[in-house]
Amino acid sequence: MAYDERLARFRQAHLNPFNKTPEQQERPDGGAPAPAARRPDPSPGDPEGTLDLGLAEDHFSRPVGLILASDVQQLRQAIEECKRAILALPEHSERQKDAVVRLIHLRLKLQELKDPGEDEPNIRVVLEHRFYKEKSKSVKQTCDKCSAIIWGLIQTWYTCTGCYYRCHSKCLPLVSKACVRAKVSHQAEYQLSICPESGLDSQDYRCAECRAPVSLRGVPSEARQCDYTGLYYCSSCHWNDLAVVPARAIHNWDFEPRKVSRCSMRYLALMVSRPVLKLREINPLLFNYVEELVEIRKLRQDILLMKPYFITCKEAMEARLLLQLQDRQHFVENDEMYSLQDLIDIGAGRLSCSLTEIHTLFAKHIKLDCERCQAKGFVCELCKEGDVLFPFDSHTSVCTDCSAVFHRDCYYDNSTTCPKCARLSLRKRSLFQDSGTEAEP
Repeated sequence: MAYDERLARFRQAHLNPFNKTPEQQERPDGGAPAPAARRPDPSPGDPEGTLDLGLAEDHFSRPVGLILASDVQQLRQAIEECKRAILALPEHSERQKDAVVRLIHLRLKLQELKDPGEDEPNIRVVLEHRFYKEKSKSVKQTCDKCSAIIWGLIQTWYTCTGCYYRCHSKCLPLVSKACVRAKVSHQAEYQLSICPESGLDSQDYRCAECRAPVSLRGVPSEARQCDYTGLYYCSSCHWNDLAVVPARAIHNWDFEPRKVSRCSMRYLALMVSRPVLKLREINPLLFNYVEELVEIRKLRQDILLMKPYFITCKEAMEARLLLQLQDRQHFVENDEMYSLQDLIDIGAGRLSCSLTEIHTLFAKHIKLDCERCQAKGFVCELCKEGDVLFPFDSHTSVCTDCSAVFHRDCYYDNSTTCPKCARLSLRKRSLFQDSGTEAEP
């Protein structure tokens, strides 16, 4: 009988809080609960006498085999009963806390039955989306299709590697929007009109993406305007995400984030670092009012003049100096194209500081550290002074025809032509005369 006594003591210490008998409930007057009556020992042949150890109601074990609808129905009934029990119990009591914990587990179990963790393929391709199965279980995400929370612990979910569209595995067949990266690859350009609104009537009072009925009064769904496209979307396609609108940045130099739709937000996020804005053509007057743009343009022009030195310098290639601009490769290709991120950094004052540091590093290598680069300097042929000049110096001017470098004052004060251009022209004429003399019999 020693085993039976130990078993009875174990039951007494590990009672299920949801299976307490009326004698074990708390008294209304706040007194101690009455001691629980000892249950008779189960007989070996009694089917009701199985050892449950206080775990008679098990809603947490993984179901075996197929899951029937009755299992889901029973869980829903248990959830409703648990809700009523929570409202009836005293606030902040231990029993209410236990009931809340049980409610959480019941809901997780119900979600698991709705979306079982089956073996899913690692890659799925839907409408040019390339979905990869995520392995993270702790990060809280939201499904872009159904707007519900993705419970990574019990649900399978996918992320598009192109536009970062996230959804449940069960929502994959319902995806109706093509991958935004395909649009970026085929047509990388911005809408440069500020909020080009055309009205809900032009959309037939429907969402511009999913075509669900929308209204400004919120019935049946609230119409939310995207500041980038000017179109109206439903609350499932427009989550009030904030983004900098390119048209406002270029025309008004306004970088305040505006509310945009989910599709526009993903498109702007993919386009933010692409150099597709030619400011001189879109808004040439911007350089007259934003001094930082003039400074950035001068620094970029100097870097383009430094590039030939680095390409032909072995030490510069080994040090990979040009990789200092690996995040802005267009800075070493031209001085006209800008990305939206460039404009944002210029407006915040970050780009001017970082680009000045890189400019100083490049000039130091050419003028002080490297003898080969120093040997490629110029001497002013107009004043014949001995200081070495470089085309990126602030006090120099460069001949547009032969790329010779002169002091700025000497170049503009001299009324004659460029000495190097005159010398090259004379050489060409002499070569032409020599070839003509040899051709005569």
